[in-house]
Amino acid sequence: MRRRRTTVVVVVIRRVLTCAICAIALLGFLSVHIHIAPFNRLPRLHLNHRGDNTNYNKSIAEQSLTKNMYRSESIQEAPFISKPKRYETTEYQSSTSEDINKTQELAPPYISTSPSSKLNITSGIPNYDKLWKPPPNRNFVPCVNPTSDYKSPLESRGYLLVHTNGGLNQMRAGICDMVAIARIINATLVVPELDKRSFWQDTSKFSDVFDEDHFINALSKDVRVIKKLPKGIDAFTKVVKHFKSYSGLSYYQNEIATLWDEYKVIRAAKSDSRLANNNLPPDIQKLRCRACYEALRFSTKIKSMGKLLVDRMRSYGLYIALHLRYEKDMLAFSGCNHGLSASEAAELRKIRKNTAYWKVKDIDGRVQRLKGYCPLTPKEVGILLTALGYSSNTPIYIAAGEIYGGESRLAALRSRFSMLLSKEKLATREELKTFMNHSTQMAALDYIVSVESDVFIPSYSGNMARAVEGHRRYLGHQKTISPDRKSIVRLIDRIGRGTEKDNRNVYERIIEIHKTRQGSPRRRKGPASGTKGMERHHSEEPFYENPLPDCLCQSETSKTR
Repeated sequence: MRRRRTTVVVVVIRRVLTCAICAIALLGFLSVHIHIAPFNRLPRLHLNHRGDNTNYNKSIAEQSLTKNMYRSESIQEAPFISKPKRYETTEYQSSTSEDINKTQELAPPYISTSPSSKLNITSGIPNYDKLWKPPPNRNFVPCVNPTSDYKSPLESRGYLLVHTNGGLNQMRAGICDMVAIARIINATLVVPELDKRSFWQDTSKFSDVFDEDHFINALSKDVRVIKKLPKGIDAFTKVVKHFKSYSGLSYYQNEIATLWDEYKVIRAAKSDSRLANNNLPPDIQKLRCRACYEALRFSTKIKSMGKLLVDRMRSYGLYIALHLRYEKDMLAFSGCNHGLSASEAAELRKIRKNTAYWKVKDIDGRVQRLKGYCPLTPKEVGILLTALGYSSNTPIYIAAGEIYGGESRLAALRSRFSMLLSKEKLATREELKTFMNHSTQMAALDYIVSVESDVFIPSYSGNMARAVEGHRRYLGHQKTISPDRKSIVRLIDRIGRGTEKDNRNVYERIIEIHKTRQGSPRRRKGPASGTKGMERHHSEEPFYENPLPDCLCQSETSKTR
């Protein structure tokens, strides 16, 4: 009896051991073929989630297709870039295996050059409608064709030379204004000279940045444009003139145009803000838009490289373009020094003091920040994006030059968002070689990627932020989130003092603040009440930041609904 019991126990033990061995072998097999994502890599749910799971199961490709369909129905394609093929990274590559191999050698190791190797960071993007979908554009479309009263340009009375000033987007706006001014004073416009003496010391010519021939031909029915002064004109008398800022029609017709009685060449010493934002004839306003959004295209090499960067960003999925204006020149000019060391603040003060054309030298950075006049820091931007509900693996394109403080200053943003990309990370040094040391051309690449982004967020409302926002409005009111810097820094400061917690309650307040700051159609804002003179003009919303109502009209289909 005892021997029989012993035999039964041994049999049971053998079976248990056999099952255990089989289970271990099965787990080992599965671990090779199945990767279980850790919880901290799962997409973060939006703070305002109310149980709607409609979009949770959409793949990146499906949501991108949704966006692409929306865009194709509602916007006119950007004039400087052909219609992008979403999630295809091979359009710029030749079909020959030799060229493909060459591209694979040049591309950074983390960029796929194979159409079958698309990066899919998440299995779905939560709350597509809230995070990514453009605001309703209410059927506003570009309407920039001349009115029936518009006539061909009159006989030219002389030549207008233009010396532009500022960075890329300041020069863009100035060039477009000079086109309109040339029309007003019946001048032949000589292709403008780009700024080579400003902070950036860029030697780029007009044709290096823009398509010169297209610019001339596109404006042929509006203004005569030539590449350079004809031979023999040097013998004629010239005058250098500083056109008054924000001037209207009467100033140019009554004061500047009378100079033709004595001179054959007028040289505009500066180009920025020389034309009023408002109260100009409709045809002049439409001409400004035609110049900006149709005539002033980037050069072929910039356009091609920009499209390459867009396609490579698309390979990661829907993306945010973040204009992180946290660069040395911006901080020095604005006097903003929050979070900087004493030596960094001293360096910026020295730059401001030694830059002759920056008029204001003594600036209280703390006061500037509390008024909302400073760019958000990388840390503040990280809190904003987290509050709005974007997941930690959202692809973010950093549209900027060198960030002051480098990677260490970006650490606070990177700790929240790991997918920070830039032109330098998306392209090889060989691919960017021709653009290096030319800040205007590098800024043009950022401009293209920003205009084409799914969401554009500027950390500061400078020239690029305004230009990109205006262009995205012109192309169908794509989603552009304009941070309320004054409110954000006050909330963050309260968190720092311990009077608020970095939690859901603060995030929901940030969401509420920005519900009406996402690029929806609206008329351009006029001057602030009670302002006069130059202060009145400065308080207006710039023309190129919002071309509605002058250059955007509601289509007839929307009016009949």
